[in-house]
Amino acid sequence: MNSMRYKDEVYETRAVADLRELMNSGAELYGDRAAYLVKDRPGGRFVPVSYRQFRADVTALGAALASAGYLLADSPSEGCCGMIAIISENRYEYVVAYFAVVCGGGTVVPIDPRLPRAETENLLCRSGAAAVFYSKKYGAPGASGDTGNPEKPGQPVATASAGGCEWIAMDEVPALIAKGEVLVRGGDDRYFRAAIDPRRMCVLLFTSGTTGAAKGAMLSHANLVSNVMGMSAFIDAGGRVSLSVLPMHHALEFTCDILAAMYQGCTVAICEGLRYIKRDLAESGAEVVVGVPLVFEKMHRNIMKTAGRVGRYELLRAMVNLSKLAGGVPFASRLMFRSVRRALGGKVKLFLVGGAPCDPAIISDFNAMGIKMIQGYGMTESSPIISVGKDKCSKDASVGMPLHGTFVQIDDDDADGVGEIVIAGPSVMLGYYGDEVATRAAMPDGRLRTGDLGRFDEDGFLYITGRAKNVIVLKNGKNVYPEEVESRLLKSRYIEEVVVSAAGGASEAGPDSKVEGGDDEAAAHGQGFFPKPGAAFNDSNAPTAVAAEIFPDIDAIRRDFGEACDDDVRKIIEREVDRVNESMPPHMRVLRTFLRSAPFDKTTTKKIRRGFIKVR
Repeated sequence: MNSMRYKDEVYETRAVADLRELMNSGAELYGDRAAYLVKDRPGGRFVPVSYRQFRADVTALGAALASAGYLLADSPSEGCCGMIAIISENRYEYVVAYFAVVCGGGTVVPIDPRLPRAETENLLCRSGAAAVFYSKKYGAPGASGDTGNPEKPGQPVATASAGGCEWIAMDEVPALIAKGEVLVRGGDDRYFRAAIDPRRMCVLLFTSGTTGAAKGAMLSHANLVSNVMGMSAFIDAGGRVSLSVLPMHHALEFTCDILAAMYQGCTVAICEGLRYIKRDLAESGAEVVVGVPLVFEKMHRNIMKTAGRVGRYELLRAMVNLSKLAGGVPFASRLMFRSVRRALGGKVKLFLVGGAPCDPAIISDFNAMGIKMIQGYGMTESSPIISVGKDKCSKDASVGMPLHGTFVQIDDDDADGVGEIVIAGPSVMLGYYGDEVATRAAMPDGRLRTGDLGRFDEDGFLYITGRAKNVIVLKNGKNVYPEEVESRLLKSRYIEEVVVSAAGGASEAGPDSKVEGGDDEAAAHGQGFFPKPGAAFNDSNAPTAVAAEIFPDIDAIRRDFGEACDDDVRKIIEREVDRVNESMPPHMRVLRTFLRSAPFDKTTTKKIRRGFIKVR
């Protein structure tokens, strides 16, 4: 159902003060219900882990960490202590480690495992992490190739690199849990004595993946649980199975899937990877998927391509349009689109999309096919949700309504009601870690300035109309800051000027366009949650890649290579771009390059006029 008569209705929620209470209440309320479905081996079958077993595993791992001194659980006066990072793919041990840290008074630092080694070590040093849970799939940066301690199972590997962190392989977590169980049975209660202050930082999320420029958003227990409660008042997924497809270091995934599922008593099936979504949807019986637009666009594209291959595209399109005219009657939709639902596992009922602008036409199509699709908006600094549609009342082109308790104001609005989105409320971060200047810039009066432009309609629904900042938001939800890419390119002696912008969509790029690091798996591994959505959807506002327009330094090229023709210049610049790309995360890499024959137009202060650059 989707009716304006439900616009002001909300679901009843229960109050929780912190993440430990969230976990404990989940164990008490849902007991032997499956909290997680975990593959018993790669490509194997899903095995359930109950809410009660999850809490026991978290407690045992926490006791082992406290015993080893990583959590100063019995010294609450130490404040925010026990800074422990996680660098891993999605897995059950990830969630156990996360909760073991935050429920023991520590702070968890989730880090994108796909970052270059130098950037990973930079973030570890900046955070001051004492230990790192890492996956052998990605190796241990700074561990000199060591991936475990065979002489002492369950003990971390020490390294002098990356700030002297201790490296703990995820494969060793079961041994640490066994060690913790022994400690608990023996009366070691230091983990249970941990004092939880809901107002203190418990999660440090870096919002960008570039050396020196990443800002660490400090989120508290109160920030996160308020966001979960606010979302749960709008969307009821209680008791359903959710398929976890986004990386767990992504705020969208952890808050809106892992934490919200625990609050509502859902079961989270941990997908083995994006290429296995279709298989894992069927095997888990998942009814809910939280994802970025890229995930759902691929599903939509596959549905339409399949219909085309069997000669039924026109029929499917007509059925979708008919369903829209009829208002998407649920019973009729289920009958008309049974084959579509079977292709998505047979049970899927709800899609929640965020992280970047999503084409309203795709949202409309899925709703017409009987799969409720809801769009939201937010940012890492807001824990992350600012606004989201309700499961009984939403609009395809809108990002929903502000969560209860979240104050959203449109500052300096124009005649059309469009202005900068500024927010305040219990979900807003404490500030940026170790960066008072950036904190004051983002929150000059205590309110968080998003840098986004938006407006409200007459029903109170929020629309994002543009960006006040230069940030490029890719379809996969990743942020790319043009100035950071430009600064790296300008280190080349053969590049005199450069402007980085958003490349168009895949259809605009053409079949022969070069795409590096663009596999679907990597593309969905966004760094921050709900990066600023752009204006109404089109290829320019929802780019798939980064482009660079370059004015070469012809004099430098001639000095080193002699007289060079146009083709020679292009090859030299392309080699330079490739060299710079190797030092950057996949989402930042320049995949389209254009050469200029003249310098860029500049202001009187010699700054390039970005507003005059055509986005290609």
